Amino acid sequence: MDSFHSRSQVRRLLLPLTAGVCAIALVSGCSDSNSSGPDATKSGPVQQGSASKATGDLQDEYQSVIENVLPSVVQIDASDSLGSGIVYDTNGHIVTNAHVVGTEKTFKVSSATGEKVLSASLVAAYPEQDLAVIRLDTVPKGLKAAKFGDSDKVAVGQIVLAMGSPLGLSSSVTQGIVSALGRTVSESSAGGGTGATIANMVQTSAAINPGNSGGALVNLNSEVIGIPTLGATDPQMGGSAAPGIGFAIPVSMVKTVADQIIKNGKVTDSGRAALDITGRTVVDDSYQPAGVALVSVSKGGAADKAGLQVGDIITKLGDTPVTTITSLSEGLAADKPGQKVTVTYLRDEAEKTADVTLGEI
Repeated sequence: MDSFHSRSQVRRLLLPLTAGVCAIALVSGCSDSNSSGPDATKSGPVQQGSASKATGDLQDEYQSVIENVLPSVVQIDASDSLGSGIVYDTNGHIVTNAHVVGTEKTFKVSSATGEKVLSASLVAAYPEQDLAVIRLDTVPKGLKAAKFGDSDKVAVGQIVLAMGSPLGLSSSVTQGIVSALGRTVSESSAGGGTGATIANMVQTSAAINPGNSGGALVNLNSEVIGIPTLGATDPQMGGSAAPGIGFAIPVSMVKTVADQIIKNGKVTDSGRAALDITGRTVVDDSYQPAGVALVSVSKGGAADKAGLQVGDIITKLGDTPVTTITSLSEGLAADKPGQKVTVTYLRDEAEKTADVTLGEI
């Protein structure tokens, strides 16, 4: 299991409306290469022409993607904060992050193309995966839904563009690559966060900032491959942003959750494994996290059926050590409902194991 596990190392990409004006500095750089000799002089114009053509082709691709996708990316005003969203279908459904909508039920939505502000209402939020769907109260003529891609075709090294409203700057686009796949990231519950543990996130180097939450991470085929949700912070630099490390919810999960919300008004099949317990982190004699004590065990749930009891302390899930409630959540995020796992736990200071058939959130 690949885990990016510290709550203190990620930040939500939501922009408080109280944020001040941002200052932007533009810096340009150039490189120079010297060549000598007849061969270098002769080949120079050819090489320059090839490089210029390649640059032009890539630029054309970028501009085409932006033209195709940006009209489907919106800014969401949730009373006391700003975030982004993606037009999911022509019926006016918009998918975004649960932490963007917060506890609000109504929203103001403005498109990236600068059209008039529209009103929208909450359909449902699913904080466990930090996703939500809202719907425009009146669907404007010509509303363009984004094209959603295939998570199985996302690969490290692919060029991606992030679109949204970072720092309140609507219609912003940044560029990078897919840096890694399969990251499991836990979001803080502080400051309006959902506390969700999200598996299989896409890590990207495309710059994403507060306000990008709920926007679009897009490939060069103009397909949405993820929703930017979290940015990394560097604890050694006072919790400031760690450049080039952001995380997006994969499109497979986005479609799974959005389709269920639109059809049923709620998520009926999460696909997320659960032990059916509540727990708390316990510490050892050195005050270091040492496991998760069971505070309650749902009757007839996965843990109960396996014989786990209130007071037991879980120390391992399969081969993965469990030291905190977050690490337990991250371990479960990599598993599936119905899967059997061996849980190692302490009862009256004696180590025991139990085979648990996992339930579903």
